[in-house]
Amino acid sequence: MMVMVIGADYLGTIEEKLRELGVTEITHVDGRNPGKIKRLNIPKAAKFILVFTDYVNHNMAKVIKNQAKAQEIPLVYAKRSWCALEKKLAEFGFKAS
Repeated sequence: MMVMVIGADYLGTIEEKLRELGVTEITHVDGRNPGKIKRLNIPKAAKFILVFTDYVNHNMAKVIKNQAKAQEIPLVYAKRSWCALEKKLAEFGFKAS
C-alpha cells in the first residue's frame, strides 16, 4: 500500500509504525516550502494522504485538499505524534498490531 505524507521535516519512528500497518511505499513532502506547492503531484497509487497539521503551511493544505478531492483520495489529518496518528488511523480503519 502506498501513502503520501505531507508535513514534518522527518518522519522518525512514524515511518516504521506505518510499515507495521502494511504501508510499503511512503512519499514524503515536508510541507513548509512554498515552492513545492506548484510541483506537488499526488501519486495515483496513494491509498490515502496523511497531513501533519502542525507542520504544513495553510496554502499547501488547501492545495492538497483540492487535489485529493479531485482524485477521490481520502485525507487523514493528525498532529505529528504516534498517539494522535494512531487514533486517526483507527477512525480510518487501520489498527496497529
